[in-house]
Amino acid sequence: MTAEVEAILRGPQAYRLAHNALDLMDRHKVWPTPLNYELWLHCVGDPNGLLAHEIERLVSTGEPITEAVSEDLAAAYLPKAKLNEQIRDAGDQLSRELDTVAQAIGEAMRSSEAYGATLADASKELTQDQGAENVRKLVESLNEATLRTQRENQSLEQRLKDSTSEVNRLKEHLEQVRRDATTDSLTNLANRKAFDEELERSRGEAAKTGEPLCLAVLDIDHFKRFNDTWGHQTGDQVIRYVASVMGRLAAPPRFAARYGGEEFGMLFPNESISAVKAILEEIREEVASRMLRRRSTNEELGTITISAGLAQLRGDETSAALLDRADAALYASKRSGRNRVTCAKAVDLAA
Repeated sequence: MTAEVEAILRGPQAYRLAHNALDLMDRHKVWPTPLNYELWLHCVGDPNGLLAHEIERLVSTGEPITEAVSEDLAAAYLPKAKLNEQIRDAGDQLSRELDTVAQAIGEAMRSSEAYGATLADASKELTQDQGAENVRKLVESLNEATLRTQRENQSLEQRLKDSTSEVNRLKEHLEQVRRDATTDSLTNLANRKAFDEELERSRGEAAKTGEPLCLAVLDIDHFKRFNDTWGHQTGDQVIRYVASVMGRLAAPPRFAARYGGEEFGMLFPNESISAVKAILEEIREEVASRMLRRRSTNEELGTITISAGLAQLRGDETSAALLDRADAALYASKRSGRNRVTCAKAVDLAA
């Protein structure tokens, strides 16, 4: 699932989205298999996306959505299917390279055994009385066997060198696949999956070392109204803009991610809550300070603001509990008028 569709499925619109997907599948006589259901959820959840446009094209041409067509669509447009296909392809290539290396090593072992047998035979012959001519032939035979072994070893070295290069290339490719799988394509920040994994890792590290860990959740104020007024493409520009401001202040070990839709998450290991609050205020003020313009027409869109909630890890608190407190602080910012940062500690005291 993309972050946008995941966000919708975790909110009050989830059932409406599910009904719309099933109605659309029924209308176009598409069986509600798990794969088709996921495809059509994406279609109705992101009507301006590439998958929705492709399904609309297929439907308009009257092409039936067969199982094979659905599998092709999933491989091309669903992140998980795309990732699985890339990993499978890389694994197949790696298997072929390992087979090549195994074959080369097998040939080298056979060549070495043959060379050893030649030396053993020569040793036996040299223990017997030999005339000059026989010795000359024996030396020529040994020389030829040595040259042949040298050529085969050189060939083996080259094949191993080529295979090593190919394995390194595959390793880099798999690393890129891993980065793609954990990166939000719209903002180039980490995606929700990566954020959840990093949160759990950072929480475990902080619990073990006793160092502080702060979690912030940020949300663009009145984004739905902005999106409905100016359209999804302009809305995407706004999301990218906020992400760029966050990204400049999220150098490692800090961690920033698009958590879903117009919501973002940030992790701050080994920093005090007062220092983190100052950073969030800096992000909030910079976002609100710029007059936005529509890229296509240069018309003014006005300014946008963000609200944030901040919480610091308590002892062996779970990741879910920490996130819940940050969310509660975010909602407190929204209730208090938006365009502000609220600490969970203040919310706890108010409660």
